[in-house]
Amino acid sequence: MENKRFYTAGQFAKKAGTTIRTIRFYDIKGLLKPSSISKTGYRLYTDEDFAKLQVILTLKYLGFSLEDIASMVLTQNKECDCLKNSLELQLEIVRNKMKHLKLIERSIIEAKRVIEEDETDWSKLVDIIHVTNMEKDLAAQYKDSRNLKVRINLHSKFSVNKYGWFNWLFDKINLSSNEKVLEIGCGEGQLWKNNEDKIPKESEVILTDISSGMINDARVNLKNLKDNFEFHIADCVKLPYENESFDKVIANHMIFYVKDKKKAFSEIRRVLKKDGLFYCSTYGLKHMKEIEKLTKSFNSKIALSEVHLEELFGLENGEEQLNYYFSDIKKYIYEDYLIIDEYKPLLDYILSCHGNQHEILKGRYDEFEKYVKARVEKTGKFKVSKYAGLFICRKL
Repeated sequence: MENKRFYTAGQFAKKAGTTIRTIRFYDIKGLLKPSSISKTGYRLYTDEDFAKLQVILTLKYLGFSLEDIASMVLTQNKECDCLKNSLELQLEIVRNKMKHLKLIERSIIEAKRVIEEDETDWSKLVDIIHVTNMEKDLAAQYKDSRNLKVRINLHSKFSVNKYGWFNWLFDKINLSSNEKVLEIGCGEGQLWKNNEDKIPKESEVILTDISSGMINDARVNLKNLKDNFEFHIADCVKLPYENESFDKVIANHMIFYVKDKKKAFSEIRRVLKKDGLFYCSTYGLKHMKEIEKLTKSFNSKIALSEVHLEELFGLENGEEQLNYYFSDIKKYIYEDYLIIDEYKPLLDYILSCHGNQHEILKGRYDEFEKYVKARVEKTGKFKVSKYAGLFICRKL
């Protein structure tokens, strides 16, 4: 503590090249709390706080909301490796933004050329509108990808069943040579990345997701398997494939996100060959309930999801919904639970959920972090139930 150099808010702002008003605003919002308070009541900052300020200013420029920035700053550790990871993630976003701006530049140059040559081609101006509108999705796509990594990390690090969900699921799919397979909502392609050595060379796999960011990540993760894979941006309620095109269709933990499930099931059935199989995984009502209980014990108004996804399509009611479109439905349960002995990954998971936690925790992130830390360290082992499984259905 004695080796640290402290700055008043004014000194800190001047050294950072910003205003004291900005520093105070970030303090009020819970983004950048002072490291210490002097005996006379001055807010004191250290050199380490410049790293937090750098993250805040960069993410603000890139279009993230203050709530999103607060969660990212909170989950940033002060250790060197974590700071390095934070900078790498920021660099990734900046590079994606640069690519997007280049795309806009090319579209504008092309439209300008058309006008200068006195050609009436309004489609070129429409192209600019479409490309420009992609900008608003840039931060959202990155955030979704980052949140997915956080959730996968919690399960891979603390699950008692070390065989792993993706290995178990791949075994159930039982992929054979010369089969043509479609995965909808593929995310980063983790199912295939985890089982690279098991994929038959003669198989053909098409991965789809509604998010271009997810498809880009999947393409990078599976670059060594490019001969087997194709990557398409597609919505499962309107699949761009011919009737009876696939031997198998996979939907891993994603059907509950689909608003029009009837249309999705109808489309999946349409593209499946006769006797083709649909593999559809989901959660049950008991899944991860201890984490929800933990957050509500801090503030009863916190909801980690706007809706309970397992109530929309879960292990308890999924078969009833699938019955209208498929037959010979079998349900398999994956036996597992979590033993969490580190608070940080648990905190990251909570903040990655699509609920109202950022709204409720505004200005109280530090307090909530201490609360989660105390609950995990109290016993040293925070147990979390898992209740996930798989429906395997057949098209007759």
